Formats: sequence, C-alpha cells, structure tokens
Amino acid sequence: MKLSRRRFLRNTALTLGVPTIIPGSALGLNGAVAPSNRIVVGGIGLGPRGREVLKGFLSQSDVQFVMIADVQKTRREVIRVMVNRQYNNQDCAETRDMFDVLGRKDIDAVVIATGDRWHAVLSILAAKAGKDIYCEKPCSMTVRESQELADAVNRYGRVFQAGTQRRNVDNFQFAAALARGGKLGRVHTVHAGILQLEESHNWLPGEPEPGIEACDWDRWLGPAPWRPYNKEYVNGRWRGYYDFHGGAALPEWGAHTVDLCQWGASADATTPVDYEAEGQTIHARYANGVKLVMRRAGFKGEGNWVAPGTCPIRFEGDEGWVEAADSGKVAVSNPKFLEGGTPATMAGTDPSKHVRDFLDCIKTRGKPAANADVTRRGHIVSHVAAIGWRLGRKVSFDPVTETFRGDVEANRMCTRARRAPWHA
Repeated sequence: MKLSRRRFLRNTALTLGVPTIIPGSALGLNGAVAPSNRIVVGGIGLGPRGREVLKGFLSQSDVQFVMIADVQKTRREVIRVMVNRQYNNQDCAETRDMFDVLGRKDIDAVVIATGDRWHAVLSILAAKAGKDIYCEKPCSMTVRESQELADAVNRYGRVFQAGTQRRNVDNFQFAAALARGGKLGRVHTVHAGILQLEESHNWLPGEPEPGIEACDWDRWLGPAPWRPYNKEYVNGRWRGYYDFHGGAALPEWGAHTVDLCQWGASADATTPVDYEAEGQTIHARYANGVKLVMRRAGFKGEGNWVAPGTCPIRFEGDEGWVEAADSGKVAVSNPKFLEGGTPATMAGTDPSKHVRDFLDCIKTRGKPAANADVTRRGHIVSHVAAIGWRLGRKVSFDPVTETFRGDVEANRMCTRARRAPWHA
C-alpha cells in the first residue's frame, strides 16, 4: 500500500511522541519568510559604511545574515554583536579569512565593504565562488580592474550591485527623469561634484604589528604594495595614499556623481572621448557633443551649487536645469518642472532602496540599477579623468576599445601591478 509523505510523517510523529505543530515562521506564515525563500548573506570587511549598508540588509525579512569576515578582530566583533542582537540569538559566525565566507555553500550573496584596494579582486573571487555581490564604491582601482570586474560578473552569471546607492534615492531619480524624459529639452551639459584632486605617495612611519588575530596586516594589504604597518591605515586613514586609493581621489566621489551624470546624459553605454583638467576642474566631452564638468563640491559649500548637500549633480538642457544633492532636495530653474509633485525627501547616503533593488534582482536574476556594466563605464570615466589630471594634459579615449587613442603613456596607467598572489 502506498503511504503518502504527509501520512508517513504524521504516523512517525505519533509513534515517537513528537508534536505535529510546526512553527508558522518555518512555513512562511503570519508575515514571516520561510527559510527556503530567504537570501542568505555573508559580509567581508564591514567598517563604518559597511555597518550602515548592513542595517539595510538586516531590516529585510527575507534576508538571513550568517557570517562576517574581517582581518580586524574589533570590527568583526562589532558586526557579530550587531547581527545577533537583531536576530536575538548567537548564530552569527565570525572569521578573519574571507575564504571561509566564499566557501560556504549556503551563502547566496556577499556584502563587500573593505578598502578600495580589495573591491575588484574580492568581487571577482566572489563571482567565481557563485555568490551574488553588493560591493561598496569605488569598485575598482584602475581602468583594467573595471573591465575585469564586469567581465567576471557576466561570465559567471552573477547579480552585482555597486554601492552607488544614489541611483535608488528619490531626488536623484527625479532629476534623472527630468533629463532623460526630455523636460529639460536637449541636455547639453552635466555637472558632477568631486572632492579636491590630490594624492600622496608617502608612507606613514612603521609601527610594531599587532598579533595576526587582532589584525592580519598582510591580508589587510592584499593586492596593494607592501609597506610597514601603521594603525592609522587600519583605522580608516588609508584614503589619499595612492597605493590604497583610486587616482587623485577622484573615484571616491566620482563613483557616485559621475555615475549619475552618465545616467542623466543617457550615456551608460559609453564614456566621454576627450578630457582636460583646468586646475581642480575637469572638462570632458562625449562623442555626441554633451559636456561633462567635474568640479569641486566639498563639505563647505565649494563650487556654487544650488541644491544643498554633498555629492551634488546638475543637468542642463535647452529648456532649463535641475540639481540634486544628499539633502534629499532638488533645485530647478523653472517651477513647472515640479508640477505633479516633488520627490520624497531621502538622504543621499541611505542604502535601503538600493539594497532592496539588489535583493529583488537576486530573485528575478535581473540587472539592478548599479549593475556591473553600468559600473564599468562610470568608473572608467573617473579613472580616465584622473589619468589626464595626473599627466597634466588633454587626453582622448575610445569608448569602444576602452583605450587611449595613440597615447602609450596614458595606456600604461590603465593598470597597476597587484601583489602576489592576489590576481583574482
């Protein structure tokens, strides 16, 4: 006689005296998400920004965060406590070895928020390991890394979201919609706010290395050139040093604002062709004649921007202009652009909608707003502009071959040597 699975389980439960009541949370009842429908997530290198992004993941009912890898014990402990408090258990595992996260078969996706030197290499390793990837920006250190990252994500069929969350922030979306929808008329100029262009090749003085469990200095350096340990580096003071930071510090802010200008100019599939620095301003031009202006926008109101807040952008067309910045507000040249309502006020640093976009695409296998192809070209623009600034002359770039036109010196600067064995 055939015995159904349901009847077998019921009879077994009765024989063993096991209750047949199953918690609703295990079945996805009462608003809970069944374990089989949850996205299991691990983290690698979650410092201050990583913790803000992690909050966006922990707030989602269909996410289960299970493991943190960090070379610094204090940081991984902070994450473990934060996660266990959220879930009211002690289940979050911690490790200093990123391969423990990448090797877990139950982990679907990873959040990468290390320093810039690790972003591309780790994302490629994660793609090879079959993980979907949310990676903080800038996602690459060079033109070549931008290419390698996108190629790997596409080759292994992974979902990738760069941490350029402003594509999913209301006021920036509103500004882009005005530009892309034709309400500004023909868009002729887009402006990206950037920080001061500078970089240092100096080293901080060497200090005694802590024990490997407290801070694995060799792994912290990763693909970057070796240099003596200094606690300031691991406490976030690595920015501004060429070996650890994108060229001229331009990708730091440009990863957001140049990316948004690419979007507003409907140029996600290309890059500008000409770049020329004039002091702290970089002028670029697309093949269709649209201009991209990268100009100062620090924390003290530099640059004569209208919209308040950091990371401002401005789109100009024949019929007027619009600006947006991290305050969540917009400024427009004509009140008619606001007909139909203004965008909801949402801080430009808020990753919540960006995280949700990533999670939804994991389920549908679609492409999120800041996917690998969009990120590739947007980051390349910042790297190319930095190379031109460093050379101190005009440079021309081919968006099809993604190389400088007849410029051997500039093309040599499109890549950097990576310290063995970190060749992804």
